[in-house]
Amino acid sequence: MALFSSTPKNGSKAQTPKVDDGRLAHTLKRPWFSEKAFIGTENGVYVFEVPASATKPEIKAAVEKFYSVTPRQIRVVNLPAKKVSLRTRRGTGSRARRHKAYVYLKKGDTISIA
Repeated sequence: MALFSSTPKNGSKAQTPKVDDGRLAHTLKRPWFSEKAFIGTENGVYVFEVPASATKPEIKAAVEKFYSVTPRQIRVVNLPAKKVSLRTRRGTGSRARRHKAYVYLKKGDTISIA
């Protein structure tokens, strides 16, 4: 089974997956809860935690499937690991790196997260 369609559209950068082989269920891990993310929801921008291997077409297909809205734009951000104090003998450790996706919706479209 092919994951992408065989004929690309003219001028398009990426194709959305045509076949769901189970990866879409793991593409959107959870909504990103922060003050900045809540402010963005007023303007139609929603933030999700995604795995490092997720691509923009996969994120778009997952949003379309689970929330029944079509994103107009998707941006993926890689957050680096950070050094944190452990307050123990060991001293310091590191917080894992994370990845998040900003999903921009058309005016009037909303996603019910909570």
